Amino acid sequence: MVKCKKLMTFIPAVVYFLFILYAVFNDFQPGVEIWRNFRVFMIQIVKLLPFVFILIGLFEVWVKRETIEKHLGENSGFISFIWGILLAGTTVGGLYVALPVAHSLYLKGARTSVVLTYISAGAICRVPMTLFEAGFLGWKFTLIRLTVSIPLVIISSVLLGRYLDRHEYVFPTLDRGGA
Repeated sequence: MVKCKKLMTFIPAVVYFLFILYAVFNDFQPGVEIWRNFRVFMIQIVKLLPFVFILIGLFEVWVKRETIEKHLGENSGFISFIWGILLAGTTVGGLYVALPVAHSLYLKGARTSVVLTYISAGAICRVPMTLFEAGFLGWKFTLIRLTVSIPLVIISSVLLGRYLDRHEYVFPTLDRGGA
C-alpha cells in the first residue's frame, strides 16, 4: 500500500512530461512554450543548487545552535527581527536560497516569527534587488516601499508566529538518520 502511494505522487509529473512530449512532436505551441520555460528554469536551478547546498552545509557546520538561540530564539527581543531582515538582505539567489536557510535557522532554534520574517524579507529586502529597483524606479520609491513593507513583514510574522505557536505547529523536517 505504501509503494502504491509513493507511485501515485509521480503521476502528475508523468502526465506533465507526456503532455510536453505530445506538444513538442505535434508542434502544439502552448506546450512548446511550456517546455522552453521549463528548460530555462531547470538550467537556472542546476547552476544555483550546488552552491545552495554548499552554503547550507557551511551554515550547518559553522553557525552554532547556541548563537542562533541567543540572537534569534525565544528569549531574544525585537532586535532578532532586525537580524533576520539583515540576514535576508544579504541572501543572494532569492527564495531558492532563503527557504533552505530558513529551515536551518528553524532547526537551530530560531523562533517561528523570526523565521517567517527572514523568509518574507528574503523576498522583498535583498540588497541586489533593492539596488536594481532603485536604479529603475528611484530611491524615493524604494525607500517608501521598504518603510511600508518592513513593518508589515514584522507584524504579520509576529501574528502568524503566535498563531502557529499557540496551535503547537511544528514545521516538517526530514529524518536525517540520527544526525
